[in-house]
Amino acid sequence: MATKDPEELIKNQKELDYTAKLKALLPTVLLDTGIESVSSLHGKIGHKNEHYIDVRNAEIYSADHFVNLWYRGLIDHVKNNIGLNQSSKIINEYINTYPSYKEYLYYFLKRTYLRNQEAYSKKKPRIEESEIWIGNNNADYGLLVTPRFNGTNWENDKSEIRHFKKKYWTIGHILETGLVIPYKNRKKEFGTAKEYLEFFEDVIVRDTGSIYNKAFAELYSTFVINHNDPENIPLLIPEFRYKGLAQKHKHRLDFLIIEPTEMKKVGIELSPWSSHGQLTIKDKKAHEINSEALQNFEKETNRLRDYFWKYDITTLIYTNSQLGSLEEVFDEFKKFLEPKNSSQNIKLSVFNEFN
Repeated sequence: MATKDPEELIKNQKELDYTAKLKALLPTVLLDTGIESVSSLHGKIGHKNEHYIDVRNAEIYSADHFVNLWYRGLIDHVKNNIGLNQSSKIINEYINTYPSYKEYLYYFLKRTYLRNQEAYSKKKPRIEESEIWIGNNNADYGLLVTPRFNGTNWENDKSEIRHFKKKYWTIGHILETGLVIPYKNRKKEFGTAKEYLEFFEDVIVRDTGSIYNKAFAELYSTFVINHNDPENIPLLIPEFRYKGLAQKHKHRLDFLIIEPTEMKKVGIELSPWSSHGQLTIKDKKAHEINSEALQNFEKETNRLRDYFWKYDITTLIYTNSQLGSLEEVFDEFKKFLEPKNSSQNIKLSVFNEFN
């Protein structure tokens, strides 16, 4: 029999402890406040989470952090009369009038956090960054977090992004969502990592025509297939389109990786001289050659600067001297691919050391 995660055991025990405290306090709370039932009591509290906390984007690392943010949101609503919300004023009045209610609310919120710890604590992509379009014109696909077709095109169900179970932008992510076809209620879905990687190599990367991109993609596929935790490996996202679905796209990036725990982005450009810098010098004067070289240089640097300022992508560039040994390039790059655990979430077991 598999040993249970000690963190999960501690969390379950704390949840039971909070539930016991709530049951003991309940009769006094109902008598003090005049609220008619436990369902009504919880209804007045529970639906306020998204009003008081930006739970779609916030990273909440402990139950006490959650309680603090909740109270702060309540106070802001009351002070600023946000939405003329009378129920917030009533909650605030109960807190200041009835010690039983204040204590009940404290344990209720801590239990709420434990029940939603994974969704609340993990770093989430910003709404504007939760939609990625890849590939050439007329051969493009969308990678979303919670894709739904709105009758015209694909969009994210924004309310569900924080509940997404897989690690964002990983092999597991694409197995969960597939790739969407723009403007059509159709997806390209994959049952296994191998099935996706074959599509990745044989369709998307193959369409680029770059021998270096193809070889790099093969190295990535081999790495994933042979790894002991393939679903948590970050996706090697190919041909990321700078302007999304715009038909006249401005730039594409050879490959992109988004590290799922911190959302750090690293781009990869395999930039041989033949396609990124080579000049046509026949019948040209020196100043014309230098002008063309300058234009090529500025085009490349402007593209990478654009990706940095718009998407916060830091790009690694590999030129001919490195591309002679792609295996060495990939070995250098593998540190970005190893799955990582979030170091931000406060582990309950740590506190037991002090008991």
